[in-house]
Amino acid sequence: MTAENANKGDSVFSVALNLTTACIVAGIIISLVYFFTADIALATQAKLNQEALESLVTDADEYAPVDGKEGWNTASKDGELIAYIVPAEDKGYGGPIKLLVAVAPDHTVIKYTILETKETPGLGDKAEKEPFTDQFPGKTSSQLEVTKEASNTENIQAISGATITTKAVTSAVKMAVDEVTEFTEGGK
Repeated sequence: MTAENANKGDSVFSVALNLTTACIVAGIIISLVYFFTADIALATQAKLNQEALESLVTDADEYAPVDGKEGWNTASKDGELIAYIVPAEDKGYGGPIKLLVAVAPDHTVIKYTILETKETPGLGDKAEKEPFTDQFPGKTSSQLEVTKEASNTENIQAISGATITTKAVTSAVKMAVDEVTEFTEGGK
């Protein structure tokens, strides 16, 4: 073996040793950061979830998870059930649109909030804002259909230029209402 080949072998070994050391040190640092911040992240997420619930049903004084239904909560006031708050999702133009929907015990929409969306700014993001959101309160499942007819106030008016987003949000809200209806009527 020549001196040049020996140096290359040492060089490769040295590089591999340095990379291994760097990976171990990075792993330790990431583990330490996670160890010290995991509880803070969980507390922050719980606070954000609580704020989302409170923004949907503002007059409730108690929110409780629904047994056997992941992500579902009930909202009560003075011990009386006033809403179910359920997650919903459908595919929009830019990908999945994730919502929380508040549904009254009479199976009408109270309100919804979008948790995650990648819709086009200026078009699809209008689904998060008034006047579009104002169309949903009080609607039943049968009324949650998209229309482009301006005189039709019974259904949901499409957002101009964002029909796919409109249909996805409306469909997700409708699915939430239907799930609550099925749950409260015992699958009838």
